[in-house]
Amino acid sequence: MLESKAVIGETDMLQTMQTDALKFAGKALDEFEASDATAIARFIKKEFDKVYGPGWQCVVGTNFGSFVTHHFGCFISFGIGSLDILLFRVGANPEADTRRFVAVEAVKA
Repeated sequence: MLESKAVIGETDMLQTMQTDALKFAGKALDEFEASDATAIARFIKKEFDKVYGPGWQCVVGTNFGSFVTHHFGCFISFGIGSLDILLFRVGANPEADTRRFVAVEAVKA
C-alpha cells in the first residue's frame, strides 16, 4: 500500500486518473524491486495504455529533470518512497492531433 504514502508534485489529471496512477505505481512496486526503474515505468505505462488508450509515457528514477509537452489533463508527477514518477500522455496519432488543431484555428479565424 505504498500509494497511500505518495506525494503528488504537479498534476492536471482528474482525481480518478490520479488515483489510478498511484494505484498502478503501488502495484508496480509490489511486483518489482525499487531499483528496477525500467520495469516499474513499463508496468505503469502499459496499465495506463490499457485503461486510457495509447500514447502514455512514464519516467521513473531518483534524480532527473524534465520539460515535456503533454495532452491537457494527462500529466502527473509524484514521489513514492525514494522514487520520483512522471506520467504523461503525448499524441498517439499525429494526424488526429493535426486535424484537431486545424479545426481550432479555423474557429478562431
